[in-house]
Amino acid sequence: MNLRDKLTRQQVEERMELYREVFTTVRLLDVFDLRLAGEYERKENHAGEGNHCYCYDYWEKNQPCENCISRQVYQDRIQRTKLEYKGDELYEVTARYIEVDGKPYVMELVRHMDCSCLLDAKGSDNLLEHLTSYHDELYIDALTGAYDRRYYEDKIKTSVQKGGIAMIDLDDFKLYNDTCGHDAGDAVLKTLVMIIRGCVRDEDSLIRYGGDEFLLLMPEISRDEFEKCLKHTKQKINEADVPGYTSLHLSVSVGGVMLNGTETVDDAAIRADKLMYQAKNRKNMVVTAGTEQEASTQSQELEDQENIKQQILIVDDSELNREILSEMLHSDFRILEAENGEQCVATLEQYGTGIALILLDIVMPGMNGFEVLEYMTRNHWIEEVPVIMISSENSEPYIRKAYELGVSDYISRPFDAKVVFQRVFNTIKLYTKQRRLIKMVTNQIYEKEKNNRVMVGILSQIMEFRNGESGLHVSHINRLTDLLLERLVQKTGQYHLSRSDRELIATASALHDIGKIGIDEKILNKPGRLTPEEFEIMKTHTVIGAAMLKHLTAYQDEAIVKIAYQICRWHHERYDGNGYPDGLKGEDIPIAAQVVSIVDVYDALVSPRVYKKAFPHEQAMHMIMNGECGVFNPLLLECLKEIQDQIRAHDVTPQEN
Repeated sequence: MNLRDKLTRQQVEERMELYREVFTTVRLLDVFDLRLAGEYERKENHAGEGNHCYCYDYWEKNQPCENCISRQVYQDRIQRTKLEYKGDELYEVTARYIEVDGKPYVMELVRHMDCSCLLDAKGSDNLLEHLTSYHDELYIDALTGAYDRRYYEDKIKTSVQKGGIAMIDLDDFKLYNDTCGHDAGDAVLKTLVMIIRGCVRDEDSLIRYGGDEFLLLMPEISRDEFEKCLKHTKQKINEADVPGYTSLHLSVSVGGVMLNGTETVDDAAIRADKLMYQAKNRKNMVVTAGTEQEASTQSQELEDQENIKQQILIVDDSELNREILSEMLHSDFRILEAENGEQCVATLEQYGTGIALILLDIVMPGMNGFEVLEYMTRNHWIEEVPVIMISSENSEPYIRKAYELGVSDYISRPFDAKVVFQRVFNTIKLYTKQRRLIKMVTNQIYEKEKNNRVMVGILSQIMEFRNGESGLHVSHINRLTDLLLERLVQKTGQYHLSRSDRELIATASALHDIGKIGIDEKILNKPGRLTPEEFEIMKTHTVIGAAMLKHLTAYQDEAIVKIAYQICRWHHERYDGNGYPDGLKGEDIPIAAQVVSIVDVYDALVSPRVYKKAFPHEQAMHMIMNGECGVFNPLLLECLKEIQDQIRAHDVTPQEN
């Protein structure tokens, strides 16, 4: 079952309305209607509702149908079509399994067959297939399962509604694609849609408005609930892990406005889009407004704030102390104030890195200064927002503890205004330079990693081209390796694999078969079974590849070369010692080679080759688990079995691409 079979109540009603133009009867059946609960005798409780098996046995004999198509479809989770007689009348009945708001149902489509509509079997199937997929192809985004832009243009754009509308944009989406590849970008979009749907109501509509922009329409919702939902959604997105890419941390910029029932959705979407771009100036923010007048006022306030690049948050329970510091700094900085630690945290959550510096008192009622610092450390704010502690407490233990908790400077009262200003200015300037340096270095690292992946990809594709195999093999091995390693480190700490170790192994996996460059093409692409002599020659590709890497003398100390050597030479070793070329056994085989070994076998099974057709996923898994392809590490077999749903979800299986 795919995303197109998982619908909200609103979506299924729209689909059923479409089908009623073609079918005599369209109805939705649940577990009770299908008599799967064993309550056949309670027919009278539902008499007249029409939500039961259509067949003659049920209606005329008060007996459950022995060949009920809908019950079969419910159990098999598929779609079926058959002809049924009710008395002398012939009906075509199609049953399709779907999930509505997470609950299982069968949609039953019934058409009375007369002389004018009797088609041959092929014609009938073609018509049914066309009708079944028509709505999805027209209005559902194939990747995410959200509504697409065409749905917005045809159904939503000019409507007039009440409620809330939000424009949601992924921060740094281009970075995900450029640095991790389009598979990562697709995984990010699927994860985003899944999270949003988990945070909103069934009656709300999510539309993929652009590449990484989504429009959320929430009819008949109050402003408080609307704003609460958007903030909750943003938080859940921040906390989410992208399957297969746990190093990615998502954030969104959101602009939301209220629909008052007088303007079109399109006009409101334009207002929401403007607020979204205001939020995007700082990233990871939600900016909302009510009516058009409120939105205009708030937009101007935000523009005024953008013209002042540096904001300082003064946190002190003494109003007099806040006034003194504000008077010193207000000419050159925008001043925000908080009278206790709780307000400080709330302001920090609101503005994030839009705060250039915090001036923080230690002794405050409730949440004191040290507790604020501990909170900032737990949530990694202290790495982004510098803190200067200002306090009359100037004892050594206080000062030492403040620095241990990450403050950038400590100023004791009473203080000189010029000194305070200069130290504030210097700290902000230092952090600004630091951020620019980090961004520059990060961009350089991303670019270097991207270039490395491109070069490795080119080399591996050359080998795949000569080998006559699909170029997808390399990308499949890379993704499968990454998924399997991720599950392995979740399951055990035995191999001490850091994130960088796993990335290196996944990248180096692309070179596992480079030694085939030295194998005669007649053997390499032979359509039939190899002779024993030919197989012995084929086996030498492991030592040829390792030798090629060994001759890279200038790069022998590079981690990726060392890992690639292990993979090239030993990815055909087996856990019981019956592999080649060296007959290594158990944990004598490097874990990088063990992982690539098992995913290489899986992908070879499910991919077509010159000498065989592709095996289905289930058969490939059965062969691997039963030892038909050699003996593998039992722990890796467990991991492979546990990630098979992820393999399908990420379209790693070749026949699904």
